[in-house]
Amino acid sequence: MLRRLYDWTLSLADHPHALWVLALVSFVESSVFPIPPDILIIPMVLAARDKAWRIAGVCTVASVLGGMAGYGIGYFLYEQVGRPLLEMYGYDAKFGAFKDYYNNWGAWAVFIAGVTPFPYKVITILSGVTALSVPIFIVSSILARGVRFFVVAGLLWRFGAPIRVFIEKHLNALAVLFCILLAAGFVLIKVFV
Repeated sequence: MLRRLYDWTLSLADHPHALWVLALVSFVESSVFPIPPDILIIPMVLAARDKAWRIAGVCTVASVLGGMAGYGIGYFLYEQVGRPLLEMYGYDAKFGAFKDYYNNWGAWAVFIAGVTPFPYKVITILSGVTALSVPIFIVSSILARGVRFFVVAGLLWRFGAPIRVFIEKHLNALAVLFCILLAAGFVLIKVFV
């Protein structure tokens, strides 16, 4: 089933309205859809390298808007669904402590989920449940999703088809490496500044 969904999503890259399809896939992937928009970005940029930046921009904006929808799901449905379950199991006090912890580190959680293969939709919904600051959520989402989609589009724009194989084969490792380098950069700034 997942393979059919993947193949169907990939076939949308050839659609005459592929940019709109990409926006839709990017939007719903940020809150409910299991297939990342990268599988559309890759063939779309390879087919029209001169539109790489527009493709990455549409994908970023739609993904952040979809992330806000995921935030809304968590924020508005928590009271009706989440809280009664936590109270039934006696975890409501523990959730309060978790919420404080998450909100202290939420910007990092959003950023890391936004650039890595970790399901971004989980973090968007969790951010709404914990009522993470909306500006922090939006800024972290824009930075993360922008980095992810513009790096992929930029590599494809610069190197063309040969980089596609490399990206598809090493996407997870590249995302993790990027996060490690980013965290190391912040540590170095704190130590030396």
